[in-house]
Amino acid sequence: MEITITFGIALIVALVGVIPPGLLNMTAAKVSIKEGHTRGLVFSVGVCVIVILQTLIALIFARYLSNHSNVVDIMQRVAFVLFVLITVYFLVVAKKTDKPNVESNVRSKKSRFFQGVLLSALNVFPIPYQAYMAINFVSFNWIKLDPLGITTYVAGAATGTFVMLYIYVFFFEKINSKKIKSQKGMNYTIGIITGVISIITLVNIIKEM
Repeated sequence: MEITITFGIALIVALVGVIPPGLLNMTAAKVSIKEGHTRGLVFSVGVCVIVILQTLIALIFARYLSNHSNVVDIMQRVAFVLFVLITVYFLVVAKKTDKPNVESNVRSKKSRFFQGVLLSALNVFPIPYQAYMAINFVSFNWIKLDPLGITTYVAGAATGTFVMLYIYVFFFEKINSKKIKSQKGMNYTIGIITGVISIITLVNIIKEM
């Protein structure tokens, strides 16, 4: 049961991290549209290989920080401010953003796998993101950062990332072809999610006082 909970938490955290249109998921969509779903999936696998390494680094860092509560307290306060700002951005500002343009040219390469590896390696956001989330889950006793817990969490994070990239690869063109305000709805969703995370962080800060 504990393994299932850890896997599920990691999967959801990774899904949330990849939902916003960004370099990786938009590139996966472009590759799929221009060169076919198979090459889009190959690109996604390359991304997930690096996600595994990044999540592992994040969890090792989180385990270290869990033993240094003074550092964690500072990080929680900084993270709280950042999540509040992100929430305000997506709820107030980003809702006016136009839909992402996927019509730009994508350079053809022999190996989309290595392109996924390279672009994912350049995106270091998952490391602090996963480290912070893991610290919070540990403080709530929802996960454990023992070898089995770390392995399960890493597997969940890789799966969550691949699932969201899979959605971009297979369904983005269909969603984009329908003239719906998907971007606006997505911004609201992200804003609500980060708002919930802000509240959880605030509760954690108050609890530690």
